[in-house]
Order: sequence, then C-alpha cells, then structure tokens
Amino acid sequence: MSKKIRVVVVDDSALVRSLLCEIINRQHDMECIGTANDPLVAREMIRELNPDVITLDVEMPRMDGIDFLGRLMRLRPMPVVMISTLTEQGAEVTLRALELGAVDFVAKPRVGVATGLSDLAGQIVDKIRVAAVAQVRRASARDPAASAVTSGNPTTPAAGLLGRLSTEKVIFIGASTGGTEAIKEILVHMPADSPAIVITQHMPAGFTTSFAARLNSLCQITVKEAVNGERILPGHAYIAPGGKQFHISRSGANYVAVVDDSPPVNRHKPSVEVLFKSAAAMVGRNAYGVMLTGMGADGATAMREMKDAGSYNYVQDEASCIVFGMPREAIAHGAADEVLPLNQIAPALVARLRSQSDKVMHRI
Repeated sequence: MSKKIRVVVVDDSALVRSLLCEIINRQHDMECIGTANDPLVAREMIRELNPDVITLDVEMPRMDGIDFLGRLMRLRPMPVVMISTLTEQGAEVTLRALELGAVDFVAKPRVGVATGLSDLAGQIVDKIRVAAVAQVRRASARDPAASAVTSGNPTTPAAGLLGRLSTEKVIFIGASTGGTEAIKEILVHMPADSPAIVITQHMPAGFTTSFAARLNSLCQITVKEAVNGERILPGHAYIAPGGKQFHISRSGANYVAVVDDSPPVNRHKPSVEVLFKSAAAMVGRNAYGVMLTGMGADGATAMREMKDAGSYNYVQDEASCIVFGMPREAIAHGAADEVLPLNQIAPALVARLRSQSDKVMHRI
C-alpha cells in the first residue's frame, strides 16, 4: 500500500479543525496526523511530526497565518494549502499567501461553516493531493522578480517596440495551481504596446477582481477582469472572472470578450480549453499560446488545435513549474513550439513579436 499523505491542520476554530480532520481521514490516501490552534503550536508540531502538507488559516491568535507562512517558507519550505474566508479582504490576503509560496487555497464560507466545509470536501482533498506533489521553493527565491518590477527593472521592455503588429496578434495564457505568480512573471515583462493578452487562471468567484487589480499595479499594460461584450485591445490583459467561462469572438474587425455562465469544461469554470478553442477558431495564425503551471490536462487538446490553426505556442518547463500537469499534457499533445523556464517565456515572446514587427515595417 502506498504511503499516505500526512497532514497537519492549523486553525483557531475547534469546529473547523475537527471538520477538516474528519474530511482528511475519510480519504484512503491521507491522514490528519495533528491539529494546532495557533502557529506557535503548529511550529512545534511540524518539527516533531514532519507532515507532507499543512492546511493553514489566516486569522489566528499570537501570530496570523501570513506572518507564519512567510517565516515557514523562508526557514522550512513545505506544501501549504490556505483556508481563506471569501471576502474582499480575504482575497487580498490569499493573493499575498500565494506570493509567499502557498500552493493553493480554499475559500472558507463566512457562515454555515459545517455545511460549507462539507460541500467543499472534494475540493479540499484534491488540493491537498496536488500540494503533496508540488515543487515548493524558499520564499527568498520568489522575491527577486517582484522586487525588480517595483524598483523599475531596466530589462523590462519599453513601449513603442511592437508597432502595428500589436493590433493583429492576441496572446492566450492558461494556468492553474501556481499560476498567479507565473502569470505575474509574464505580464510584468510585457511592454505597454503589447498585443492584447487574454488569460484563464483557475480561480473561484470573488478572487479574480483583486488578482487583476494587484497585477495592474505592477504592470506597464492595463490588467483587468474581463467584461462580457467589451472590445479586446492592445496594451491590455483580460482575466477570466472566477466562476465564469471566458472566450473571445469577433465583431466585424474587432475581437470582443464573451463571458457567460455556461457549464464547467474539464471540471473547470473558467476553463483553459474554452479560451484556447476560441483562439484556434477566431485568431488562428495571429495567436500566441502560453501554457503555465497547473494540475490536470485542461487546455491541452485546444492548444494543439491552436497550433494546427497556425499559432506559435510556449509551454513552461518542468523545473520551473509548481505543478507540471497541464504543461506536460500540452507537450504530450504536440502543442508546444518551445518549452522554456518561466523567466524566459516573456523575453522569448517579446523578441519574436519584435522580429515580426521589424519584418512588417521593412515591407512598408
């Protein structure tokens, strides 16, 4: 019998600790080996029990979950799944947790906790399983990109390099687990006159507005949550709203966003498959595809359809992924033109766009 995933639950609510422990222990492949009501107790428990994964609440006595996570990821990196309350403030804190190195999060209900957690049981254990196989890095290894951006990294491309080409092309990005930081790494290095960028990141409702706002504060391009019917413009990135499907369509000579409440695809809503299929159907050889870190196979088939329709596709390599599932499947489907470390994707994309722009200008 394979080794069980050993989990420590950290939450100041006795009810939540009991419910999470029960959910975990019902699984054949995992066990709750301990619970802690605050991070200081958790610290000793982690030293003694050496768990595979911990679930971590945010608001706790003596030390909040974010402070604890930051210290943990600097001193003893390990897979962490955050348990976050679904509020605007909770979304901001959750994004900070992902920035610090948490693998994923679960949106805990504000009321009806017992029923709510029971309804989320499948999601909770799925995310624990993903966390158990994730590549976790020390927090310090994640900081340089962010600090370089905020300090005005001189290698960030200036505007005015891509010219008329940016009105013709559209960049499509798909990501899941680990994707919030990977998407940031791409977008902060895109110039202000970048082609339009459309993005599906697996995320629940209530979190993508804060995610877009955070990225917008860091980037030269404008980053926003996609709105149904709006025109897709160069110099802008559009993020699929959590809990909705997102793809692009045409209205005359323009691309427009389509955001709707259609069913999940590959169990996801939003789904990368839905967005990438629209790339193949609507944009063809003017599309660029980017597949980033994530569990599963969502988007792999559609990315191959993009390639068959003439797109040029980049896939993140295994060494730089938190979870290599979606990139691996894209490669297996023959969808990748280049497989690159995360920090090389944006420079390679910009260089290719610039080269094509130069060719266009020479023909004029």
